[in-house]
Amino acid sequence: MGKYWNMPASLAYVGVLGFVLVGSLWLEIVLRTHVIARWPRLVLVMVLVIWPFLIWDAYAISQGHWFFDTSRILGIYLPGDVPLDELLFFLVIPLASILTLEAVRSVKGWPVGDGADQGPVEGEQP
Repeated sequence: MGKYWNMPASLAYVGVLGFVLVGSLWLEIVLRTHVIARWPRLVLVMVLVIWPFLIWDAYAISQGHWFFDTSRILGIYLPGDVPLDELLFFLVIPLASILTLEAVRSVKGWPVGDGADQGPVEGEQP
């Protein structure tokens, strides 16, 4: 793959996703974002995000608008010729985004539309 790195080229996409995970999963532990602890909410978000993009990818691949360098992916394909690496992308990137948002929220003390974390509405009894 490179002069200074002996990783097989087929692990390139998954390797990048691994670095993204390493760069964001620590936020769950250090800043106590509780993203993974609230797994039902996380699963709901993932299900809502993954399907439209997988369908779009399958369509784009079938029409020849989108392709993947076969030397840089694992070579395992889902229905619609979508590589497993792409499914992992649709899991890892939203997770990293949510962890980052919740980390900023934790540090800054910002509410971000989470009704359970917000106080009572003005004029409403607690």
